[in-house]
Amino acid sequence: MTALGQRYVLCLLGLLWPFLPACSKRETATAPAEKILRISQRNEPATLDPQLATLPDEFFIIRALGEGLLTPNPDGGAPLPGAAERYEVSPDGLTYTFHLRTAAKWSNGEPVTAFDFVYSVSRALDPALGAPKAALFYSIKNATKVYHDQSVSLGAKAKGMHTLILTLEQPNADFPAIVASGPWTPVSSQVVVALGGNKSDDGNWTKPGNYVGNGPFVLTEWKPNQHIALRKNPHYWDAANVKLDGIRFLAMDNGDTEERAFRAGQLDVTMAVPFTKVAGYRAEQPSRLRSVPLHETRYLALNTTRPPLDDARVRRALALALDRTALVEKVLLSGQPAFNFVPAGLGGYAPAERITENITEARRLLAEAGFPEGRGFPQLELATWPVNSAQLEAVQQMWRRELGIEIALALREARTHLASLASGDFALAFMTAIPDYDGASDLFTQLTSAHPLNYPHWHSAEFDRLVAAATTTLDATARNAAYQQAEKLLLAEMPVIPLYYNTQNFLVAPRVKGWRADRLWTRFYRDLSVE
Repeated sequence: MTALGQRYVLCLLGLLWPFLPACSKRETATAPAEKILRISQRNEPATLDPQLATLPDEFFIIRALGEGLLTPNPDGGAPLPGAAERYEVSPDGLTYTFHLRTAAKWSNGEPVTAFDFVYSVSRALDPALGAPKAALFYSIKNATKVYHDQSVSLGAKAKGMHTLILTLEQPNADFPAIVASGPWTPVSSQVVVALGGNKSDDGNWTKPGNYVGNGPFVLTEWKPNQHIALRKNPHYWDAANVKLDGIRFLAMDNGDTEERAFRAGQLDVTMAVPFTKVAGYRAEQPSRLRSVPLHETRYLALNTTRPPLDDARVRRALALALDRTALVEKVLLSGQPAFNFVPAGLGGYAPAERITENITEARRLLAEAGFPEGRGFPQLELATWPVNSAQLEAVQQMWRRELGIEIALALREARTHLASLASGDFALAFMTAIPDYDGASDLFTQLTSAHPLNYPHWHSAEFDRLVAAATTTLDATARNAAYQQAEKLLLAEMPVIPLYYNTQNFLVAPRVKGWRADRLWTRFYRDLSVE
């Protein structure tokens, strides 16, 4: 797997912060005198550069500092206007014309132009930068060629100061959702070039005092492992309607630490809630507890190149023998059972089939594959990184009880775990699939033959064909039907075993008004206020 692919998948670990250990000294906050929103920050950002960021923790802050052409819709569905007030699509679905707001300015007062967006797209496709999410720009004509040969003409052009024309390689119904993703947040060409942000790091342009964005807030202070402070941007095009004076992201060790800070009035919004305290808040202070079902699939990747997992009957037996409802309700105490790899509702996707748990069928398939009652089945390892081990121990027990097989759990450091997944040095592995945008193509594409996140190392020409056909089909009904056929094949072959869809449980203080977050971990700050 390429270095680009490895960096790309590191973002998948970002949302597991409730289980990651802390390693730094932290700071507590005092009550603010101004209208400052105080939010827990669990992982220290490696960067605040939109084209280099990977973790949701980083995009939590980046989306307050910058604004893409379009922004996600908190209610789901079509993205909303952002830096572009409107756009048109050609009848063939290949040309998008975005009309930028003439009032849009950078935080240094300079106008935001179409040339800045052309620069940002080109920068993301520059191999010298090594953008970990460069694939989110591959829909643009010649994008993959440009990534390997900078002399090729890219399908991104500025027509005057405020008109951006993007030409696609082929139609893509999810393109507006892709444009609304975090890495499409623009950067100021003048500032980035001047401060050396065109290499494999962000130079100095992301430091307080240097950071120039086009969002509702501007970076004023960054004390690593303590806090990151933002102030209202007076040059933002809609500054008159931004109600907060600023946002303060406070570094917290873990769920217990932030829950205590919340009760003490030092935090307005937490990242999570300790599992042991969810029921108490739900019963005694339900108005403070928020639960957001996420389009995030926790699953097992099965190495289809390694016997006996190269037999689809074995893979199906393992999938059918698990009780996902018991896993969610009795072990995790949160989330939703996952009977599909791609969640229903992601980009409007409506699955037609799902995993049917059936112990009798699971035992029959295992026996048919040559392992009656588990006899002769080799002891395999289920690899993971530090997470809530109870969920994997439950899976281990279900397979022992229902199929008579033994699976060992192997704990690995996160980077080692990802490297083994990429190289195929594993049998079974726990993983999480987090979409970058509100489109079913994101997760379906991850299991196509050439994708760097195809951890099962599974190859199906028919699956690849169906996913490609769905991605380029503009008719919603026909597109959904093609995805349904692809998932039917996926469920028959079972290279991955979906376990559950994650749910974020967190706390919001009564003084916070208008807090909104979507199912893709996007936060919406512009209309927030605090009393």
